Amino acid sequence: MDAIEAKLAALGLTLPAAPSPGGNYVPHRINGDTLILAGVISARDGAVTHAGQVGKDQTVEAGYEAARVCALNTLAAIKGALGSLERVREFLYLGGYVNAVAGFDRSPQVINGASDLFVQLYGDAGKHARAAVAVAGLPRNATAEIQVTVRFT
Repeated sequence: MDAIEAKLAALGLTLPAAPSPGGNYVPHRINGDTLILAGVISARDGAVTHAGQVGKDQTVEAGYEAARVCALNTLAAIKGALGSLERVREFLYLGGYVNAVAGFDRSPQVINGASDLFVQLYGDAGKHARAAVAVAGLPRNATAEIQVTVRFT
């Protein structure tokens, strides 16, 4: 177990299996020292953990937890691509999408569920540029989806 996985365990979290693509795409691309990951939804072991729209079916707090599930899936995808979470030098970008009702303006608070976990695990290297956008729907009616780009060694 590497140091990042030990930090996860200390938080009472476990790394899921890396998610499989849900369509005609690859889970990641590597360009030099940059890893570009496909988007991942709030699902674990093939089942959606948080479904529906924030502001209707889910609270902001439940959306935060959904984004945290997305972050765990992203970490699993990073480990699958690089072999170790310790190879991450820094998180560059996080695109966050929140399945929400029309006019929902708290997407940043929801996507903080992912951002906060990356900073807890990686410190300043976990900080990233970010978008947090409310959308009318996501694959499988998931509550959240994130897409991440990292630099690695």
